[in-house]
Amino acid sequence: MINKAAASLEEALSHIKDGATIMIGGFGTAGQPAELIDGLIELGVKDLVIVNNNAGNGDYGLAKLLKTGAVRKIICSFPRQSDSYVFDEIYHAGKIELELVPQGNLACRIQAAGMGLGPIYTPTGFGTLLAEGKPILNYEGKDFVLENPIKADFALIKAYQGDRWGNLVYRKSARNFGPIMAMAADVTIAQVSEVVELGALDPEHIITPGIFVQHVVAVKPA
Repeated sequence: MINKAAASLEEALSHIKDGATIMIGGFGTAGQPAELIDGLIELGVKDLVIVNNNAGNGDYGLAKLLKTGAVRKIICSFPRQSDSYVFDEIYHAGKIELELVPQGNLACRIQAAGMGLGPIYTPTGFGTLLAEGKPILNYEGKDFVLENPIKADFALIKAYQGDRWGNLVYRKSARNFGPIMAMAADVTIAQVSEVVELGALDPEHIITPGIFVQHVVAVKPA
């Protein structure tokens, strides 16, 4: 019997080791799997590469992880917001490496990995520092920059409900990067508000099929 429901956060996260590349869902705090991040901190792994849209907010979730010094590099689109003081401090202290990626490029590079594609060409970034050293293609009179897919060892995402097969539904804008990150990681761990009975999810509402999810863990709302 297929049962991907983990008994605890610790069980779901137990295979993550030092040096892992981890995608973390969320747009700011919307859809951020804060409890999984807290569990990752408790696990004590280090030398991590994190892929996220942002670089943390306040002292919450991802920012809390960055503050521990466990992250060697972050790949993101928006490293600076008014409350990104944790990232600002460690970046200016030379304690973390940043790969800045325009948001559309970030999504497309993750999608390319999830779909099994190779490098993609995009016009975004051409003529800027972000294109330095990268191959350029002129296609129909327009210049494009070659960008590599972004894949990960693990994806930590947040969904609304899941079943024991790993099928997921999301709640409104909290969906954001979750579905494409689930496709681009070797192992996807999803925190949900509730693990429902098999067949309880409307197939028309399932956004992430269970084939892309390895572990589902129920987290009670705070």
